[in-house]
Amino acid sequence: MKQHTLRNSITFSGKGLHSGRTATMTLHPASTGTGIVFHRTDIGQEARIRALATNVSSTARSTTLSENGADIMTIEHLMSAAFGMGIDNMLVEIDSVEVPILDGSSLPYVKAFEKAGIVQQESERACLTVKEPFHYKDPDSDGEITILPSDHLTIDLTCDFNSRVLGVQKFKYDSAIDYASEIAPCRTFCFLHELEYLAANGLIKGGDMQNAIVIVEHPVEKERLQSLKALFGVEDVELDVHEGYLNNLKLHFENEIVRHKMLDILGDFALAGAPINGTIIAHKTGHRINTTACRMLLELS
Repeated sequence: MKQHTLRNSITFSGKGLHSGRTATMTLHPASTGTGIVFHRTDIGQEARIRALATNVSSTARSTTLSENGADIMTIEHLMSAAFGMGIDNMLVEIDSVEVPILDGSSLPYVKAFEKAGIVQQESERACLTVKEPFHYKDPDSDGEITILPSDHLTIDLTCDFNSRVLGVQKFKYDSAIDYASEIAPCRTFCFLHELEYLAANGLIKGGDMQNAIVIVEHPVEKERLQSLKALFGVEDVELDVHEGYLNNLKLHFENEIVRHKMLDILGDFALAGAPINGTIIAHKTGHRINTTACRMLLELS
């Protein structure tokens, strides 16, 4: 298969989920062999960060890359969209530390890619083929990944938060899945009981009731709902609990949570820098496990 890039440049503007900072981000076509490169225009010409697993510096609720004295946060939704739509080469110019969260999914990127056009380039893709099976188990959780040799990419994902609302959700990705319709619309999520903790620890400064699904495990007192309304600035929105979710958003899919986790794992494994031929079996994973396994894959291939 040939490499691909954008036909035209695309500009987005929005706030970062964790930093709360507004960013303007422009995605440009790039020549073959470039890969995906972030350029922090607010820092300088040399502040360029290659989208590779070896540059992962933090996985605290999102994936952060660091290189040449610059950081870029929450890159996984954009990387997932690029992977899902087959974009190999792209320059991302951004004037802040964090990629805009937009609606919490990768669908805005997919729609913009389709509008801008995706063009085939002359050079062939160099795929990363898994040669030997390997297994990684996270020492601090029950999360684990097994990667097996294959002549194409398949991902079997199990999502289990020990949640009465979610239960155990499973989803399988392969070439038969249409990324744009089956994965891209699926939004980020959190549990209601996490919100105050995340806010107190300097995260979700850009979170609101339009870019995240909120899962409710336990009954909620009226006083707590009032504090949440104040936290997110939604005094005019009724936050009644409905079927285990706050009613700020309606689910696109009954299993939207595991589909979003698939979106994330595709974004993290896109940091291999090349399409992967292999079978990935993932259980209770997150950004740390995904990116660690991706680095291991690069070392072993």
